[in-house]
Amino acid sequence: MIHCYKLGGLNIVLDIFSGSVHVVDEVAYDIIERYESDTKEHITAFILEKYAHRDDVTEGDIAACFEDIAELKAQGKLFTPDTFAPMAGALKQKTSGVVKALCLHVAHTCNLNCAYCFASQGKYQGDRALMSLEVAKRALDFLVENSHGRHNLEVDFFGGEPLMNFDMLKELVAYARSIEKAAGKNFRFTLTTNGVLIDQEVIDFANQEMSNVVLSLDGRKEIHDRYRVDYNGKGSWETIVPKFQDLVNQRGGKNYYMRGTFTHANPDFVKDIEEMLRLGFRELSMEPVVCAPDDPSALTEQDLPVVMEQYEKLAELMAQKRKAGDPFTFYHYMIDLKGGPCIYKRVSGCGSGTEYMAVTPWGDLYPCHQFVGDEAFKLGDIWQGVTNTEKQEEFAACNVYSRKECNDCWAKLYCSGGCAANAYHATGSVTGIYEYGCKLFRKRMECAIMLEAAKALEE
Repeated sequence: MIHCYKLGGLNIVLDIFSGSVHVVDEVAYDIIERYESDTKEHITAFILEKYAHRDDVTEGDIAACFEDIAELKAQGKLFTPDTFAPMAGALKQKTSGVVKALCLHVAHTCNLNCAYCFASQGKYQGDRALMSLEVAKRALDFLVENSHGRHNLEVDFFGGEPLMNFDMLKELVAYARSIEKAAGKNFRFTLTTNGVLIDQEVIDFANQEMSNVVLSLDGRKEIHDRYRVDYNGKGSWETIVPKFQDLVNQRGGKNYYMRGTFTHANPDFVKDIEEMLRLGFRELSMEPVVCAPDDPSALTEQDLPVVMEQYEKLAELMAQKRKAGDPFTFYHYMIDLKGGPCIYKRVSGCGSGTEYMAVTPWGDLYPCHQFVGDEAFKLGDIWQGVTNTEKQEEFAACNVYSRKECNDCWAKLYCSGGCAANAYHATGSVTGIYEYGCKLFRKRMECAIMLEAAKALEE
């Protein structure tokens, strides 16, 4: 399978199953597009007619191009067959029962009242609650006990707003550091925060103990304050931006990222990216809103072409900034064309419900944070472990080859089948697909690959 597209002045050919990326001229591009669907004679006649105005396109040149394509095919760099399908299920079974990451819902409450919040202002359709130290310790013990041979363990502090339970977080991290050496583990913590409660103590703690900090900011003040308000309806932008700037500066501008949400109110989200850059931030993300289709903030079909154009504008902005010596990172454009994720990750996806789980303040286990509160997806708890094995098996069966709609999609080994939660909310099945999200993902991948290819050519 190949995917051919033109972007950023480049003619790009992706060989899906080898991962090869080819930047070619117009003639080679036209030949490769037709190589397996037409005869050499017909393609040669087509090329000679199309490029009749050019003296440098001769029958000999075309023949040489055919030979180059045939050589690349023989080397396994073009038109490579799919050898991964037979191993997809077996790959995922190898990690069955091995948990490597937990999302700890340390606070099912929040000091903001964001209208688009998928977690119903941190309550997850339930009661407000803070996780106790007893439950939190047991969650870490559960992770250690079920991680088997894995050394590095990931723990995300999530909410609601996790800093509303800050004293417990400090005690829990101290506990983790006290047990990790004897257990042969290394805990890596991430904190996701809306920023309202950040002070110097929080900054010092984050800089000492957090491998990453995720900061919620939607960009322009008028956009951010449209949804991210307190319970009096007051926007939070002016409160949090100076706090975020202090934290990022004291982290040396590393190991953080700004996490924005774009909605029907700002499909032109590149303006929000530009505002984040103006504020001094360089590690950025803007995610499409997750909400019900009838929610006023939901992206519409009319927004789709705008968003697609924005992704291309963002790529142009990133290229310009890089050439000017002022580069920035966009989370969804981070891609490694030389190494990249292993084939297990490409086939199996995020591992929700198997390798990765969410823990509620009461110690209940769910496949990920987007399923918390839906009793049908409760997997068990941190004392008894996974008891709803039937539901877990649904997630264990999730891989890129379990979704028939992905069969002919060129991006399937980049998205790994997509998000199970988005699929469920769009189709009622964790093995379905969220088509709107698929369209956005494919555009992001085209832009990300183009940027890396352009960078390689420049170097």
